[in-house]
Amino acid sequence: MKIDAENTNFNLRHLRAIHAIWAEGSFARAADRLGVVPSALTETVRQIEEIAGGSLFDRRSRPPVPTPLGLAFLKDTAPLLDALDQSLTRLRAQARGLHGALRLGAAPSAITPLIAPAIAAFRAEHPQVILTLHDDVAETLATMVADGRLDLAVAGRARSSPDLVQTEIAADPFGLACCAEHPLARRRAPVRLADIDPQELIHLGTETGSSRLLAAHPGLPETLKTGPLRSHSTIAQLCLVRAGIGVALLPRNAVGLFNDPGIVFVPVSDLVLERKLYLLSPARRALSPTAERFRTLFLG
Repeated sequence: MKIDAENTNFNLRHLRAIHAIWAEGSFARAADRLGVVPSALTETVRQIEEIAGGSLFDRRSRPPVPTPLGLAFLKDTAPLLDALDQSLTRLRAQARGLHGALRLGAAPSAITPLIAPAIAAFRAEHPQVILTLHDDVAETLATMVADGRLDLAVAGRARSSPDLVQTEIAADPFGLACCAEHPLARRRAPVRLADIDPQELIHLGTETGSSRLLAAHPGLPETLKTGPLRSHSTIAQLCLVRAGIGVALLPRNAVGLFNDPGIVFVPVSDLVLERKLYLLSPARRALSPTAERFRTLFLG
């Protein structure tokens, strides 16, 4: 540190030394607080006084008191030291994942069974973290994780990318979403694919993972892979099902998205298909301490 073009060699150790003496009212107690021997503390004060060109403490009094020169300097630097200590506290807290922001993504059907319990547990430990949840389809969430707009996401499998790590966490069987009053929902015998009326089937857009799985499944009849009833999202699809407009082939967790007794999940005995869910994380950058803490809790 340079003052008046002279190298003063003044550093934080000197500043903490004189503030410790002022707070403790004793060189011995201040030395103990700082973890140094009294002679080393005395030498530190001598160095500051040499820089200042005058005494900072009146050593004749018991306890030693600051001189007018020393008191003015202590008052000037107290706010600086307090601000530095607060900044260091915040820095350590952020490094432990106790502050900051966490940006999560999830497929809507993964929120209630998977993401919500983890968020509740995380917030119980770290209530000061600003947490944002973005829901969307797998491909969009994967892009957002890869380019840094999201820290982590839970969704179906996205297209392979060198910027993305996809860790399998769960498997969700497909079945039929029906209005509770639908004949197939009230049927006692097992439901088979042949029992589904293609004209009643509500299809999702081709950009969704579920629609791609159904389209690629060799055991699904072609008549059930496309049709005149289509929706942009699972939410719209379920609203139509609830209104009795039709039925839909969906993963079990998606059918339970609203926890609505008016929508039921009906197993289809000859449809052997699962949607696997993955934790999406970045491959080319390290997670923040906050995101790493959530990831550990989520997978733990």
